[in-house]
Amino acid sequence: MDIGKTIAKLRKEAGLSQAELAVRLSMLGVDVTNQAVSKWESGSSVPNARQFIILCAALGVEDVLGEFTKGKYGAYAGLDSEGRRKLAEYKSLLISSGRYSIKKAPPHPVRTLPLYSLAVSAGTGQFLDGENYEMVEVGAEVPEGANFGVRVAGDSMEPEYHDGQIVWVRQQRSLMTGETGIFLYDGCAYLKRLAAREDRMALRSLNPAYADILISPELPLRVLGKVLN
Repeated sequence: MDIGKTIAKLRKEAGLSQAELAVRLSMLGVDVTNQAVSKWESGSSVPNARQFIILCAALGVEDVLGEFTKGKYGAYAGLDSEGRRKLAEYKSLLISSGRYSIKKAPPHPVRTLPLYSLAVSAGTGQFLDGENYEMVEVGAEVPEGANFGVRVAGDSMEPEYHDGQIVWVRQQRSLMTGETGIFLYDGCAYLKRLAAREDRMALRSLNPAYADILISPELPLRVLGKVLN
C-alpha cells in the first residue's frame, strides 16, 4: 500500500495543486504547507491520524479503506465498476427516502423552575420562605419530574449533598421510609431522609455527626417533596 502515490493520484483527480490542497486543509483545521503535502506524496513522511482523516475529507474520499488498499478492502471490495455504480445508486436512494437518515436527537426543552434563594438548611433547620425565590431556566441536567429547586445550607447531608448544592425536588405530600425529601417541621425546613425508629418516625441526616430529629405526634410533619438528584 503506497500511501504517497495514492494521495498524489487523488489530489490530481480533484484538480488541485499541492499548494491548493494545503490551503484546503488549512481551512479544515489542519495547518500544513505545500512542502508537507509534497513529503507525503514522495513517501518521506506520512500524515498523522487526524491529518489523514481530514485529508480524505478534503479530497472527497468516501471509501477510504478501498482507495488505500486498491479495492482489496472497503465498502466496494469485490465489486466491479457496475457493482460500485449500483451500490452508490442504492445509497443515494436510501438517503433521499429519508427513512434511513441519521436523525439528531431533539433538543431537550428548556423549562423555568423556581429556585429558592433561602436554602433549606441541612444543619440548623433554616425556615423556607415560600415567596423568596428566583425563576431559573433548566435543561436536561434537571430531572423531568422536578417542580422546584432548593439550595442546600450546611453539612448534615454530607457526603451526598453539599453546602451550596442545588437539589431538585418533585412536589408530593408523602414519602416512603428511606427516601430523601424536603420537610417542614416545627416551623423549620429540612433536607433529610425519612427514617423509622422503634418508637417513632425521624428525620435523619447522612452525616453521623448529627442526631436524628424525632417527630412528635403533637407537631405536624409536612412533606414538601422528594429530592430527585
